[in-house]
Parts: sequence; C-alpha cells; structure tokens
Amino acid sequence: MKAVYQRVSHASVTVDGEVIGQIGEGVLLLVGVCPEDTAAEAALLAHKVANMRVFCDEQDKMNLSVLDIGGGVLAVSQFTLCANTKHGRRPDFFGAAAPSVAEPLFEQVVAELRRQGVSAVQTGRFGADMKVELLNDGPVTLVLDTDEWKKKG
Repeated sequence: MKAVYQRVSHASVTVDGEVIGQIGEGVLLLVGVCPEDTAAEAALLAHKVANMRVFCDEQDKMNLSVLDIGGGVLAVSQFTLCANTKHGRRPDFFGAAAPSVAEPLFEQVVAELRRQGVSAVQTGRFGADMKVELLNDGPVTLVLDTDEWKKKG
C-alpha cells in the first residue's frame, strides 16, 4: 500500500457539494491499494499511521502520535498513488488494485485505525469524484509505502 500522510489543523472531503467527512486536528491520509496488497499491509499501514510521532509536545518536538493528541484521521481512497509515471507524459494506473480488491482493503485500514483507538475516523466515498480541503500543519507530509518497510537494510 502507498499512502500520503499529512498532519493537518483540519480537513474535509466533499462529494456532489456535500461534506461527507471532516476532522479537526489530525491526519489526512490518502491511501492507494496495489494489486499485491493484503490484509497484512492494511494492518501495518493503520498501525504506523496511528502511532507515527509527528505532533509536537510541550517542548515543540515531534514526539506525539495522533492517538496521543486525541486527533482524527480523514482517510481518502486514492488509486492514483499507484500510478506508473516512468514513460511518457500520461500516467497509467495498472499498478492500482481493482476496486473489488481495493475497497475491502481500504475499509480494513479504516476499521483498524478505529480498533487502534483513533478517536475520530472519517472517510471519503470510495470511487467518487471527491474534493478534498485541508490546512496542512507544518507542513508535515510523509510518503508511506508498505513495500519499502518490508525491504531489509
């Protein structure tokens, strides 16, 4: 799985003019599911997101997780994260899992974030044309890739 993790002051997602998910302080998480991803990657990603220490403590050091601050996560499916951009000027999306595979794994990430104890987990609408608004705090933006975590070294 691939994800973009953004520390935010607030974020929301709108579909057809209606806000369907929003959080205050926390994480906007864009999630791309690749064909070879499994439930293990979904659990690994959720655990990392819940426990990543990028929020500031009293000494202004990034030492707290979204769990520690009682923040929320707005998770948005983002198949374009799995794009192949090596050739030409138009990306291809053969590296993205089919919706029948991707949606259950995306939902598993969301369920696991809730199980981990994240206070507010909101989502976009899988497969919809979504408008995402956020106020990136820092800015702190991290690229997460479960395949990279499995490599030795």
